[in-house]
Order: sequence, then structure tokens, then C-alpha cells
Amino acid sequence: MSKILNEVLTANRGYVADFDKSDLPMPPGRHFAILTCMDARLDPAKYAGLSEGDAHVIRNAGGRASDDAIRSLVISYKLLGTREWFVIHHTDCGMETFTDDIMRDLLASSLKTASVDASGWHDCCEGPGSAEGKYIDWLTIKDQAQSVLEDVVRIKSHPLVPSDIPVYGYIYDVKSGALIEVPKATEAGK
Repeated sequence: MSKILNEVLTANRGYVADFDKSDLPMPPGRHFAILTCMDARLDPAKYAGLSEGDAHVIRNAGGRASDDAIRSLVISYKLLGTREWFVIHHTDCGMETFTDDIMRDLLASSLKTASVDASGWHDCCEGPGSAEGKYIDWLTIKDQAQSVLEDVVRIKSHPLVPSDIPVYGYIYDVKSGALIEVPKATEAGK
């Protein structure tokens, strides 16, 4: 058994010992959803004051409004009653450190984990790689405020999203923990 697997299973046994959440309903109690990044430094429960059962939290690389993220938001509203949504990106995001072409080239060269230094991204090993990466839009980020605005606009203009759901746009500052509004995004999300 790996060290990580053992740690996770040990933590779960402790969680189970004190578990008292079996009566939580499936719909989120506070009727909202957050789309945010998968970055391990972000804890939406802490930065948004959430407890189990309060809200849906949808996470992906960059917190982007991908087809799958929109699918989850639509399910959140249509079947589980959320009435407000947040798009929350963050400072110092890894999605700002590469482009689609860099990712495609790295994957074509090798499927092993790449490394980064002052001169950019590098593969550590020889192939095999795969050309399949060229068919994916990696949704990289050049400008955080602009990407939040783009995602809010994409969500609000989606034909499956009701016009009366407000979508708020924010950037989480990884140095201070503050949520910083992107006013143009919030305006677009009205």
C-alpha cells in the first residue's frame, strides 16, 4: 500500500468515527454553486464560509467554463435548485504558465511529468508521447480578469442557462486569501 493511500484511508476512518452528516439533503442548502480551480491552495469551504451541504463546488484546471463545468452548473440549477453562481479564478495560477501549443508539444514528446524552470517547460524523459493533445482546448489563461469575464459571459449566454441566474466573477488572491471582484464580469453576469 502506498504511503498516500494509507494516509487517506486512515484519515477516512477517523472521519467515519465522528460522522454526523447522514441526514443532509441532496440539494445544497444555500442554493448556490462555485466554479473554481483545482489548485490545492484553494479551499472554497474556507474562503466562502461553507459547511458540508451548503453549496456545489465545481473544480477544474483554471476554474474554466468548459462544457463539462457548464453541464454541472445546469444540473445544479435544473435538478438541485441553485439560484446563484460564482466563477472564481485565482492569482498565480498554473494555467498562466503555458499555452495550448506548449501543452500539445509536451504531450507529443512524452506522457511523463514535465518540469519547469526559468527557461520554460521541459520533458524529463523520452516518449512515448501522443498527438491526441492537439484535439483538446486546454483553456489556458493569459489574463485572469479577462478569463473570468470570458467564463461569465460564456455561462450567461449558454442556451441552457436561465437568464435570471446571476453569475458573479471573482479572483482569489493566493497571498492574502481575499476574493477580489472582477466588476466587468459581475456586470456581465447580471
